[in-house]
Amino acid sequence: MQFLAQARALAHELVRMNEGASSPVSDVRGGLSGWQQAKLTEFIEEHLGEELSLASLAQLVHLSPFHFSRAFKQSFGMPPHRYLTSRRIDRAKVLLAERKLSVTEIGLDVGFSETSSFTSAFRKLTGETPTEYRRSLA
Repeated sequence: MQFLAQARALAHELVRMNEGASSPVSDVRGGLSGWQQAKLTEFIEEHLGEELSLASLAQLVHLSPFHFSRAFKQSFGMPPHRYLTSRRIDRAKVLLAERKLSVTEIGLDVGFSETSSFTSAFRKLTGETPTEYRRSLA
């Protein structure tokens, strides 16, 4: 039963990601280069649970915070903070489907300092609370 819930969550995310989405690692005029995009996506995925500042991400790809923000939005179609929040919520969906951790533990694990901020961000992006999402997978 748990495997079915995980498979369902993964299928949902794959469909959502493929709906009209272009590859994030493409050269966009005025955006980040391919190596910069690849380095950022890898770094963000590996450090989702940590506090990531704009300055540290900009430094990772050798840009000023101002130019980094502009180039990031051009390349990924959203500002860095929104991208980071989106990736954290995507990871939370997978963890919710696994049913091993509580909602509070998942929120902390994906980088939110308070359950209320996790719930609020999750609802804003998905239209439902983490608990409602977990129940919908059952």
